[in-house]
Amino acid sequence: MPNLTILGSTGTIGVNTLDVVSRLQGQFKIFALTANINFTALAEQCCIWKPRYAVLADEAAANSLRELIKDDVPETEVLFGVESLSWVSAHDETDYVMAGIVGAAGLIPNLSAAKAGKRLLLANKESLVMSGKLLMDAISSSDGELLPIDSEHNAIFQCLPKGLDGRVSSQGVDSILLTASGGPFRKTPARDLESVTPEQACAHPNWVMGKKISVDSATMMNKGLEIVEACWLFNTSPENIKVVVHPQSIIHSMVQFVDGSVVAQLGQPDMRTPIAYSLAWPDRCESGVENLDMYSISRLDFEKPDYDRFPCLRLAGESFSRGGTAPTILNAANEIAVQGFLDKRLRFTQISQLVEYALEKISITEVISLDDVLEADAEAREVVEARLRVVSQ
Repeated sequence: MPNLTILGSTGTIGVNTLDVVSRLQGQFKIFALTANINFTALAEQCCIWKPRYAVLADEAAANSLRELIKDDVPETEVLFGVESLSWVSAHDETDYVMAGIVGAAGLIPNLSAAKAGKRLLLANKESLVMSGKLLMDAISSSDGELLPIDSEHNAIFQCLPKGLDGRVSSQGVDSILLTASGGPFRKTPARDLESVTPEQACAHPNWVMGKKISVDSATMMNKGLEIVEACWLFNTSPENIKVVVHPQSIIHSMVQFVDGSVVAQLGQPDMRTPIAYSLAWPDRCESGVENLDMYSISRLDFEKPDYDRFPCLRLAGESFSRGGTAPTILNAANEIAVQGFLDKRLRFTQISQLVEYALEKISITEVISLDDVLEADAEAREVVEARLRVVSQ
């Protein structure tokens, strides 16, 4: 029975992962559950799953959790901090790591899991955007496994040909067709984008997601980050990836082959499908997702993305082509800008402007070690915070 550590167990990915595991009738054992500061939700999960370890971001939250579960779950040891997150991710008894922490905070524990040769189920795209080479090198040298949880990349993974060893291959592939819902502002006139609110940006038409990723979907930065992610996962370049706006979110992505064939993965817009696929791979298992009723699908629409209205798409592709710390700067700048928008200090259209400002202002350097990534990340955050204070006056 594999031991599963869930990073970010109280978030959307973590909750859905536990839902899938609950349907698998004892096929997995929960080794560790982690959260940021939501100790009440983590306490409820600990009472149900009785993990060996529970980890929170800070000591105060950990102390509160320890007090809440001391009588009901005395066997669960409560830890805190980044070092503890990395420790449970790389622990000898951990087999699979669900990387569900949002943003740059997931980078260090994800790298720890990769270096330790775990099956890393990656729902945190920022790890590949910030330090793709480091993460892929760590997976290769440790003989670990990296399976994508993002619905689009998981779909591509399912569509790519498999060799005799079950591994994916790029043999015969012409291009990757990365689908996008278009977000809530797909048809909004460009002149109206300046006045949209955080509440409107977070109202995704198809998916239930956290605020940050919902805003990324609205700016299409989420798809831009996925372009960078796909380049690392499938050893390709932005020129071989075509973004296809598909508002129904029924086709999750496609692969075009040199013989003219297109292979697509279809399903309900439910994250439990890629989670279940990655937990059971190379087999399949029950996910709890309702079967797709092909008779009820009246139409499937496809559109070209508007790179002028959604410049984050262009910025992301350019950052990968520039290489080095450019994607790290892109990601950090975007995180600060999105939070500024959510805090109503910034207009929606200024998110991409701040990201472009950071990429122009900060020198791009080669990535040799994790320190290079962390230094670029810190510098980008400092530069964008300073710029944000100016533009929000």
